[in-house]
Order: sequence, then C-alpha cells, then structure tokens
Amino acid sequence: MIKDLLAYIRPHRRILVIGGLLGLIGSIAGLAMPLLAKYVVDAFGQDRSMAGPLIGLSVAVLVGAVVSAGGNYLMERTGEGIVLGARRRLVDRMLRLKVADVDRLKPGDLMSRVTGDTTLLRSVLTNGIVNSIGSAFMLVGAIVMMATMDGVLLLVTLLVVVVIGGMTGLIMPRIQRAQQDAQEAVGEMGAVLDRALQAYRTVKASGAEEREIGVVAGAAERARDRGLQVAGWTSLAGVATWMAVQIAFLCVLGVGGARVASGTLEVSSLIAFLLYLFYLVAPIGQLVEGAVQLQQGLAAVKRIKEIEDLPAEPVAVPASSTAEPVGVRFEDVAFRYGDDRPAVHHGVSFEVPPGGLTALVGPSGAGKSTVFALLERFYEHQEGTITVGGRDIRDWPLGDLRAALGYVEQDAPVLAGTLRENLLFAAQDATEEDLRRAITRTRLDDLVARLPEGLDTAVGHRGVLLSGGERQRVAIARALLRKPRLLLLDEATSQLDAVNELRLREVIAEVATETTVLVIAHRLSTVTNADRIVVMEGGGVRAVGTHDELVGHDDLYRELAATQFLVS
Repeated sequence: MIKDLLAYIRPHRRILVIGGLLGLIGSIAGLAMPLLAKYVVDAFGQDRSMAGPLIGLSVAVLVGAVVSAGGNYLMERTGEGIVLGARRRLVDRMLRLKVADVDRLKPGDLMSRVTGDTTLLRSVLTNGIVNSIGSAFMLVGAIVMMATMDGVLLLVTLLVVVVIGGMTGLIMPRIQRAQQDAQEAVGEMGAVLDRALQAYRTVKASGAEEREIGVVAGAAERARDRGLQVAGWTSLAGVATWMAVQIAFLCVLGVGGARVASGTLEVSSLIAFLLYLFYLVAPIGQLVEGAVQLQQGLAAVKRIKEIEDLPAEPVAVPASSTAEPVGVRFEDVAFRYGDDRPAVHHGVSFEVPPGGLTALVGPSGAGKSTVFALLERFYEHQEGTITVGGRDIRDWPLGDLRAALGYVEQDAPVLAGTLRENLLFAAQDATEEDLRRAITRTRLDDLVARLPEGLDTAVGHRGVLLSGGERQRVAIARALLRKPRLLLLDEATSQLDAVNELRLREVIAEVATETTVLVIAHRLSTVTNADRIVVMEGGGVRAVGTHDELVGHDDLYRELAATQFLVS
C-alpha cells in the first residue's frame, strides 16, 4: 500500500521537492527565533542595545511567514493535481471494467471512491508526507539546539516524548481500520441514496418516501458511527501528543529550575530551552497528524486499488467496418451469471444467416436478452461456440466486434444532454445527411419540430422530458447511425402505440434489407413477418420457423400468438 501510495507522488515530485525546500527554509527561520529570543534576554540583562536582536527576530518572523506561505501554496496546488490524476485514472478504469464486475458493484459506492477516497489522497500526500518531512527536520533541528544548551534537560525531554510516542504508535493501525470502515459506510450510504433516486418516481407513486428516508438515514447513522470511531482514535492520538509536551514541560521546569538554583544553568538558557520545548509542539503534532493521515490514505488507496486491480477490457480502435451483413451461429452454448447461479443457457443452438430479420420469442426468463449480452461480450459463455460472420466471437478484437453491432437495450436509455448529442453518441463522425435520414426513418421529425431548440434541446436527466416511445425511437436512431452489420433490438416496440409500432415495423423491415436484424419481442405482432423466428424456453431453443410454420407445429408459440389475438 505504501508503494501504491507513493506512485501518485511520482509525477509531481519536482514541485513537491521545491515546496518541501521552501518549507525547510521556513522551518530554519522558525528555529532561529528561540535563539534570537535568548540574545534579547541576555542583552536586556547586560544593559546592551536590543535593537540588533529585535531586528533579527523580526526578519526571521517575516521570512519564515512568506517562505512558508509559498511552500503551502505549492503543496495545495500539487494536492489538487494528485487528486485530478487519481480521479482520471480511476474513472478510466471504471469505464473499461467488464459489465459483469460493474453489475456486481454499487453505483453509489463507485461514486464515493471517485469523490471521497481520492480527496483523502490530497491530504496524505501533501500535508501527510511532505509536511511530515519538514516537521521531522524541525524536530531534529530543535533537538540539536536543545542539546547545545543542556544535555540533561534534553534527556528528560526525550524520555517523556519517546514513552508517550510509543503509546501513540499502537493507536495508528486502529485508526486505519476505523477509517476504512468509515469510508465503506459512506459508500454504502451513497449506494442506498442512489437506489432511491434511480427509482424516484416509483418511490413517490408508492408513498414510500418515509420508508426510504429511514433507510438512507440508517445508512447515514452507520457512517456517523464509523466516523466517530475515527474521531475517537484520532483524538486519543492528539491528546497523547499534548500530554507528552506538557509532561515534558513540567519535568524540564522542575529539573531546569534546580539546575538554575545550583548555578549550572543560566536563566536565559532555561527560557530558550522552554521555548524550544514548546516549539516541539508543532512538529510533533504535525508528525502525529501525518501518521493519522497516512492511515487514512492507506485505507483510501486500498479501496481505489480494489477497482484498479479488476480486469479491464482491452480497448482497440475499431477498424472501419464494411456494410456487409454478418450471420450469427450459436452451437451448444451454456452460460450462467455466476458459479452460484443457475444456468441461463444450456445447449442453446440456432443460426441466423446474413441479412434479413430474425426474431427471438418466448416467455420471460427464457434467456433471450442473455443472447444479446453474449453477442456484445458483456459476459463470456462457459461452453459451446458463438460465431459472428463465421468467426469465433472470442477471436474478434473487442473494438471491431462492437463496431459491427448496433444495440438497443430494453429500457432504451437516453443520457442527459441534447437530443443531437444522444443521437450522435455512438457515431460521432456521422454527417448531417445521415442524421436527418435516421430521424426520418424512426419518425422523429415531429419531435424535432416540436422541441423549442430542435436537435439542440436538452432532454433532461435520463431523457425525462421525452416519452417512453420517443426514448425508444431515439435509441433506435442512435443504433442506425452506427451503420451496424448486425442490429440487436431488445423489445424495440414495447412502449410504442399501435400507429408508431406499425411504422417502426416498416423501418425494421427496410433495415433488414441492408443488414442482419435480430429482434427480441414479446409483442408477436412486431415479428409476424420475420424471415425466421427462434422460440426459446427454459434456457434452450424449442423451435425455429416462420410465423405460419410455428403456429401449425409448436404449441408454445401457438399459445403466445393466441393470447395476443394473432390466431384464433
């Protein structure tokens, strides 16, 4: 963890060195103050002019303040750079994770790692480590100056500081564990809140506001309790530091007073020694604070590394794909979402020739959407063979494979932003002519004309300003702009009225003359004209044929068609 922590410093080490040197210069100026104060006292006792010592003391104060301010600015600037780098690195990894890993994690907790955990790095890598180095220098310098004044008093001071410092060191591992628990509790609170916000309308419609408030409040209370544990151990470490200095002061005052009374120590030297003793408060306190921040930083790094250590998908620049449609073949494919989960596919076999319209139908839970997840390689099948364009899907470079596919999800997500940004999301290089053609084909002309700023109108968070049917058509237009060789439509007409469904059926039929279209449909009216229909049930393929063939030979399909009034 220490090695991983220091890796964040490496790109900024030059500025950190400069900031550290400025801090050291400020520390040197501070170390001179008690010595100059001794000269002032000596000058006062010997009736000499105090102008020189006072001027020197004033210069030391001014130089120390200015140089320290410059060093602190560099440290804070570097800290912001470290946080920026850590966030970029973490977000880069998150967006390249496999879908299976993201499905397992909680969005609120991921957000907490990007925001809260990375912020902790700033404190530990600037104030925590670099300032601790400066504090260590100040501590050593003060001890050297104290040694030149009286070795006996120095031994008394060190004995007290070492004993209490050892006790403080035993607290540090507890602080790290408590801090990690606190950060995990904050992440859990974010996950619970994210759950409520994602289903905000459902919460309102269900009258569940009070219940969800209670759930989030419970998570917030757990985060508070974990935070109190951190505060308790941190306070104990701070109290130990304060006690070390106070006890050392009492001991030095007693022993030093006796040495002054015996004539073995000057009063001015005792005063200077006591000033250096109080001067130890700042560096010792910073060292303890640095140790506490180091424990917090280690806890943050551990949570960040948990994400960075997850395998990322290889990213490749997709080659320019041809317009030729590709076929699909599943042969004895078996798949489950986890070792402890039941099989979703067992022995799935079917073939989709290049071009034309093929439909997947069947009851819920038959494994239809999983077919699309495997084709996009969101998940890897465990057994069997899947080929796209006659090529094993695992032999395709991932970027090239996904460039050849257009995918419309079941809930047709629309992102916050303008309508134009959503349409061009998967095809940034599409021309205005391509854009207009996709809008026309998906019957979005009326929507564009109705919006106050046309294509440049913001559609709201998750497309909340659009109807369900409009979001579906936007998602389909977005997929068409990609000019896919294989178009995957998951329940593409589920939120359309009868008129728009008929129009979209015409669009799908037109697209099927140019590319391969694979449709998942519960509304069989969408696919009665399909070239072939694959009937799935219980994770396997039950039958394959046209609508008329299946009505005549497959009981399940005939039942599905009858319930939708497509047959008597």
